[in-house]
Amino acid sequence: MRLRLFWKLALTYLLLLVLVLLAVDVYTARALRRDYLRAAYEQLDSLARLAVAQPPPFENPAALGAWAARLGRSGARVTVVAADGAVLADSEHDPATMENHAGRPEIRQALAQAEGRAVRYSDTVNRELVYLAFRYPRDQQTVIRLALRLAEIDAALADFRWRLWTASLVVLFLAGGLSLLFSHSLARRIERLKEFSRRVAGGDFRPLPAEGAGDELAELARALNETAQQLEHTIGSLTEERNRSAAILGSMVEGVAVIAADERLVFCNQAFCRAVAAAASCEGRRVAEIIREAELLALVRRVLARGEEARAEIEVRAEAPRSFMVTAAPIRADASTGAVLVLHDISELRRLERVRRDFVANVSHEFKTPLTAIQGFAETLLGGALDDPKNSRRFLEIIREHAARLGRLTDDLMKLSLIEAGKLEMEFRAVPVADVVNPCVETARLRAAPKQLTLVVEVPGDLPPVRGDARRLQEVLQNLLDNAVQYTPAGGRIRVQAERREAEVVIAVSDTGIGIPHAEQERIFERFYRVDAARSREVGGTGLGLSIAKHLVEAHGGRLSVESEVGRGSTFRVFLPAA
Repeated sequence: MRLRLFWKLALTYLLLLVLVLLAVDVYTARALRRDYLRAAYEQLDSLARLAVAQPPPFENPAALGAWAARLGRSGARVTVVAADGAVLADSEHDPATMENHAGRPEIRQALAQAEGRAVRYSDTVNRELVYLAFRYPRDQQTVIRLALRLAEIDAALADFRWRLWTASLVVLFLAGGLSLLFSHSLARRIERLKEFSRRVAGGDFRPLPAEGAGDELAELARALNETAQQLEHTIGSLTEERNRSAAILGSMVEGVAVIAADERLVFCNQAFCRAVAAAASCEGRRVAEIIREAELLALVRRVLARGEEARAEIEVRAEAPRSFMVTAAPIRADASTGAVLVLHDISELRRLERVRRDFVANVSHEFKTPLTAIQGFAETLLGGALDDPKNSRRFLEIIREHAARLGRLTDDLMKLSLIEAGKLEMEFRAVPVADVVNPCVETARLRAAPKQLTLVVEVPGDLPPVRGDARRLQEVLQNLLDNAVQYTPAGGRIRVQAERREAEVVIAVSDTGIGIPHAEQERIFERFYRVDAARSREVGGTGLGLSIAKHLVEAHGGRLSVESEVGRGSTFRVFLPAA
């Protein structure tokens, strides 16, 4: 279990304090003992000089014992030992009962060096003594030994150590309390710094409160506040930059993807996911799991392997095939490499190019037939048929018919060009639906009568008016009715209905005609596109009517749709905003 900083500091201070007090106790006890021993030896030296000043009577054992007893009244034990270790006299014991002292260390030292000292336990008196032994006289081998008891020294030392430990305990408690308070304060300050660092790591950059202390921790707190402030500013700038970049990349119509060296997607925007028909969350996955086009995958791998920029036009075959101009460029960040992939959708451009080619081909084809007929019959007339009244008139009528067809085609092309350029003049106002439907229906009835077609009109009187140009709206509806009459077999039925749907008015033209194949329904609004080209030309159609109608409806803010089934008829609906 980890110790908290407070207890680490407190226990460390207490342990250091105890060790210091123990060291002081040991050092002081030894120093005092050494001083006491030095004083004891000084006292014994004084007694030795006294003993020398009052020579002992060695020839009389009784007088020698009295001499030792008299000298021992000074508080020291006096022992006279012969050269062979026999005790001649002792101030405290009967020498006859004492063992030989030849083996005593102070005796041996005195006999060898004229003086010996020792501090040891005495078996005779059963206590520790301080010994001083010397030969007397100096040229003989008789030893006088003086001894002082250490009990007084030990008692004084114990008393001193008791007072020292009492004072040490008082100091220990006071210093320990102060160290605990200091450790607690220091630990709390460090804990605040730790919590602050955690808050900063979690994104909370509120500064620490200012501290009055001017120590290193206060400086650290100020430095951390400045660091947090700079970090908040930096993270804010980076976040803003990241959000701006993400918004820019996310709103780009081009698909953008960043691929790492291990062929994993680091980043991709929604346009890229839509382009490759992948899920929205495709970051972190391998490109082989997302990109199904072998050509695009090979392009990415070539850039990653060679580190060179590459471009290619690739068609992605998803639900609706689309063409993309792909640009792949290598990127290098530190020691890692990767590639950035940009997909620019050129499907509309390719479609427009295809429409342009088809338009040129169709216009050329549409103009070629009447021009060929006009040129052929004119040459026939010039070749002599002009003198034949019967044939010349027929040829001139054919020339006039094809010239009229060229005129209608030219008018329709000019009108379509003006609509697409937004230059067609239209007068917008509130137009009643009946004003649009009725004139067109009357014209259609005349054309429907020869085919015995039934024409039904269902226009409620409470319909709101529509906002638009009446003449242009009539042109749209007339085109739809003409087509219905044209492609409905004899005895069929045509219905014109109008109804309101929320903020729109819907005008529907239904017939029981030949119908339009489902695959053709998306293209019938293209210029010059005909489901039955031979029949359309036979009745003089230009192939631009539905295209013009669609553009006119869109110019009114509406839309044009078709529903059809082969052999059962078609329904065209015009959605117009209510006025």
